[in-house]
Amino acid sequence: MPKKTLINFAASRGLTLSDKQADTLLNYAQLVWQKKDFLNLTSVAGLREIVTRHLCDGLVAGAEIARLTQGKENPLQLADAGTGAGYIGLTMAVLLPHAQVTLIESLERRCSFLNWVIMQLGLKNVRVKNVRLGQGTQFEFDALTERAMGQLPDILGICTQAVKKRGHFVAFQGENPQLPPNGLGENLILKNDVCYALPQEKEAKRHLLVIEKL
Repeated sequence: MPKKTLINFAASRGLTLSDKQADTLLNYAQLVWQKKDFLNLTSVAGLREIVTRHLCDGLVAGAEIARLTQGKENPLQLADAGTGAGYIGLTMAVLLPHAQVTLIESLERRCSFLNWVIMQLGLKNVRVKNVRLGQGTQFEFDALTERAMGQLPDILGICTQAVKKRGHFVAFQGENPQLPPNGLGENLILKNDVCYALPQEKEAKRHLLVIEKL
């Protein structure tokens, strides 16, 4: 069952996902499936894939951010850049209710969907910004996640500019992470490389790169 999958996968990442949180995530997945044509989400094969692929990715990011920010004063300022349907950002918002999460998306249609989802789910700790990161934007987040904006060497500067000092840029990568050929730069260090597998892809390894801004 999808609910059991979420709870068990969260536990494997060191998280305790409550029944209420799991139900909220499943309700969100159903809203995405309901509006998949409106969002032009042609790559989504079914409701189960939303859970086992996209929401579980969000749980991995949420678990790592929870570990990085343990002991810090709330509310944490988190963001998901190029959020699309909101998979990563909304999962973090449900998982970390005391954090403030900003969903950054350049397409107005998807922003409308995200605002509708936030209202449907009754989430109070999420806001949507209809902007393209790096184009006249000024942010200082404690942590910013990114999964679909482009190749890491191309977006590293834009994303880290939106992170405060001692904050973290958290980038999803495939089996072979693509680091910049000349290194990360003087004020950036690779804090962690989290290797993991999703529930339905046991043999396919993914990476979550955690980059700290000094």
